[in-house]
Amino acid sequence: MRAVRQDEFGGPEVLHVVEIDRPTPGVGQILVRVHAAGVNPVDAMNRESGALVGAPPFILGWDVSGTVEAIGPGVTLYQSGDEVFGLLPFPAGHGAYAEHVVAPTRVFVPKPPSLSHIQAASLPLAGLTALQALVDTAGIGTGSRVLITAAAGGVGHLAVQIAKAYGAYVIGLASAGAIDFVASLGADEVIDYTTTDFAEVVSDLDVVFDLIGRDYPAKALQVLRPGGSLVSSLPQSLPAVAADAAARGIRLAELLVEADRLGMTVLAELAGRGALTPTIAGTFPLEQAGEAQAYRVSSGKVVLIP
Repeated sequence: MRAVRQDEFGGPEVLHVVEIDRPTPGVGQILVRVHAAGVNPVDAMNRESGALVGAPPFILGWDVSGTVEAIGPGVTLYQSGDEVFGLLPFPAGHGAYAEHVVAPTRVFVPKPPSLSHIQAASLPLAGLTALQALVDTAGIGTGSRVLITAAAGGVGHLAVQIAKAYGAYVIGLASAGAIDFVASLGADEVIDYTTTDFAEVVSDLDVVFDLIGRDYPAKALQVLRPGGSLVSSLPQSLPAVAADAAARGIRLAELLVEADRLGMTVLAELAGRGALTPTIAGTFPLEQAGEAQAYRVSSGKVVLIP
């Protein structure tokens, strides 16, 4: 089978297509023919440094949507021909940039018929990040006041929809060109972060979900109520504000996504009933994996098509 491998750290040019043996599913595993693989910022981070995956050679990618081609011993959930999507075990289970993957059965769920494979492949890592941040960690519900930074981005545009599906009042930060897009997702308010300091116009929030870092955590503390939560997908940005958060009675939560069948089931249900629709910013063949990682995305997700 073909796969995109890198043998050294570096820029997009280190990614190249190779021919390798097709894997065989073991106990509790399935072999999936990959129809689409999501591209995420963490892919480029690991291409450059191997921060979560170690030294090359390796094959990147965690988001998969495809068709089951073979099952390992003991598998009862799926059979050949089933369409599934899921997040390969993060971070050690990378390998989605390929024509086939083998992974544990229970990281996958059935693909909703309403989603194409391209749409489904864009959901797992970004969707689970948003779901685990907002629902599992912050416990949002009806009437929760939530602010989402980078609300038009890969995680952010899904987070807006998930928060609305759980009954929250959602404020999104976006650039001027993405304001209408974020509003179309259901956000109750959209703030142009290039012209307005959100810390000066919002207050008494229950949750801030930060996807940017820099000075955003410090500003978030100014708009959260005592007892509120600041959840960040960039853990390195939180230590600098820990003392101030404690003084204000605000919870800090560092989040790294986990493969989660229960969460994938929730995403599939939301997508199946039209409450969660991923936006696709671009698609690329395997041979252009480097271009896919370098593609500048203002809204939505990028997907590889093996």
